[in-house]
Amino acid sequence: MKKSPSSRAKLRDSADVTLKVSQRDSSLRAGVAFSLGMTKAVRLRELIAKDCVAIPGVPNASIARQVERAGFNAVYISGAGLANCTAGLPDIGLLTLSEVALLAGFVAKAVKIPAIVDADTGFGGAENAARTICELESAGLAGCHLEDQEFPKRCGHLAGKSLIPSADMEEKIAAAVAAKRDKDFLVIARTDARAIESFDGAVKRAQAYVAAGADAIFPEALQTKEEFRDFTKEVEVPLLANMTEFGKSPLLSFDELRELGYRMVIFPQSAFRVSMKSTSEFLRDLKTRESQSDWLEKMQTREELYQLLDYDPKAASWSGARNL
Repeated sequence: MKKSPSSRAKLRDSADVTLKVSQRDSSLRAGVAFSLGMTKAVRLRELIAKDCVAIPGVPNASIARQVERAGFNAVYISGAGLANCTAGLPDIGLLTLSEVALLAGFVAKAVKIPAIVDADTGFGGAENAARTICELESAGLAGCHLEDQEFPKRCGHLAGKSLIPSADMEEKIAAAVAAKRDKDFLVIARTDARAIESFDGAVKRAQAYVAAGADAIFPEALQTKEEFRDFTKEVEVPLLANMTEFGKSPLLSFDELRELGYRMVIFPQSAFRVSMKSTSEFLRDLKTRESQSDWLEKMQTREELYQLLDYDPKAASWSGARNL
């Protein structure tokens, strides 16, 4: 049954259906949160309880530092980005849990803001999903999303996907939630059913995943603004919108999605695509001109890199090492 607009508005205002922050004072601001012992998972829940959060995606820790320096409150680690950028592989589930946990851990430890990682299908069945949560918690992540595709998975905006039965995904979610040692770690269930079943099928699965214990829902590859709007009327936990480029979804603005009721908006590959395009242009020019001199003003300087890394080459040691 659809919720009335007034009911949904009331839900957006309270936004605490599944996001109670472990009896901690949610009035703390980001500037003092970590000094008072607030975990990144608690901080993430606090952020999305208060408002919609824009979350740029990164393939590595250096770009994550740039995200933090730019003033964003959270960072997203794209599974496609890890595969494409780090390993030079397509996004078809080729990285292992150990590899994803290691790479995502570098990102999480490099920044003070919360990090969410794409955990694909959970790297197997229910037991594997449970272990995935344990490994990602240990790596310093604040949350992850698990999807209901069959393995080997595909990019959510490509044809040729297939789904596991809803009951199998529900079992996987329940196992993942039960495995949490940090009860504030955010388990986001992603459904790819819109492209395979229907919009109604995606809603039905999302509702079942919430019943299984999912903290939030990620409806992948919705196809119109109206679908994004209507989804919010059917699901009572925080929703994540994926604003990936060149896919099936319209590129709605952050403010549009916030107004519709979304609590997280990810831009998973945007920074990576911009950097790859720029690198390609530079290399073509270098091949032609055999000099990089015309590009110096477009480069990050050595000093700027060191500032980003909080590194003082004149110091006796690098204090950042203790965060590794």
